[in-house]
Formats: sequence, structure tokens, C-alpha cells
Amino acid sequence: MGLFDRLRGRGTRGRGAGGSGRPATLDRGSERADLAHLEQFVGTRRGVEGYVEPRTAVTETTIVLVAADGEWTRRRIAGPEVARRLSRELSIPVYDAQVTGYPRRMRDWTSRRNHDHPR
Repeated sequence: MGLFDRLRGRGTRGRGAGGSGRPATLDRGSERADLAHLEQFVGTRRGVEGYVEPRTAVTETTIVLVAADGEWTRRRIAGPEVARRLSRELSIPVYDAQVTGYPRRMRDWTSRRNHDHPR
């Protein structure tokens, strides 16, 4: 079984849009491309940490990866258990965003980017 299969929980899920036995959300579930993006982000940046965001009525569980310089990305994942496996597989710390909040460097990076690239 490959990394993507392990992280996706072998792709088997029960009922609902996500098939996990939970009620459906309005969002799509995580896909192989999401996991590939997360792996690529970790592999090409220093000091990456993960922040898990809970599933809501509108979105599936997501993870925000934040690099040492504050650059960040967000992708869907199949649940908190996938975040724990991702942490082990990619050797990064993962936190619960509702408990820890987000690092200041993430807000600073976003602010710099918005300042440099006004809409």
C-alpha cells in the first residue's frame, strides 16, 4: 500500500458525500492531488508545521501547512487521523488549530503578500 492509500485510509468510507458514516457536507472530500500537494509543500520548504481545522457543515476536515517563513497552504484531508498519519509519514508536528491557533508568521506572510500584490 502506498503513502496516498495509507493517508486516505485506503479510500473506503461509509455513507454521505465523504462516505465516512458521518452526514454529508457541501464540500468535496480530499483527493490524491491534495495529498500530493501537501507532500510537495513539506518536501520543498523548511520548518513546516501542520494545523488541523475541524470538519464543519460546509467543509471537510482541512490541514493548513505553515513553513518557517510563514508561507502556508490549505488542503482537505479525510479527518484528524489522516493528519496524525501525515505527521508521522512526513516527520512534521501537527496541532489542533482550535486549541493552538495559527502562528504569527502565517499572518505576517499573508499581510506581506497582500501588500506586495494588491487586488
